[in-house]
Amino acid sequence: MRFMIIVKATTDSEAGVMPSQELLDAMQKYNEELLKAGVLLAADGLMPSSNAIRISYPEPGDKPILVDGPFTESKELIAGYTLIEVKSREEALEWALRMPDPHGNGQGELELRQVFEVEELMDNPDTLAKESDLRKQIEEQKKA
Repeated sequence: MRFMIIVKATTDSEAGVMPSQELLDAMQKYNEELLKAGVLLAADGLMPSSNAIRISYPEPGDKPILVDGPFTESKELIAGYTLIEVKSREEALEWALRMPDPHGNGQGELELRQVFEVEELMDNPDTLAKESDLRKQIEEQKKA
């Protein structure tokens, strides 16, 4: 089971305030623990929404609408994520609870979300086979 630990943005993260060295060290230690446990798939911070582009689809067949950031509601934005693969929701929650306050100032907020597995989204054997092939190509590309 894969889970994403989503780090919610704050006004500081949206303003581009960088984490302290102490917080970076704590997050690095946490990521090392995830890695040693064999559950870490990815972990990254995101740039502020001032560097983002929001793409929306108003009606089927219409051209997408592009809106440049920044976006106003920082509590609705994310500042980073950690992707883990664990055996249960309980294990995912245990790992999420071990994460240091992601902003280091008592304002951090996390959201834990399970990732759909491809089999949960697709039941057509041809579609599943194509998806499996695509994922294999991605893995091969990473190795190259």
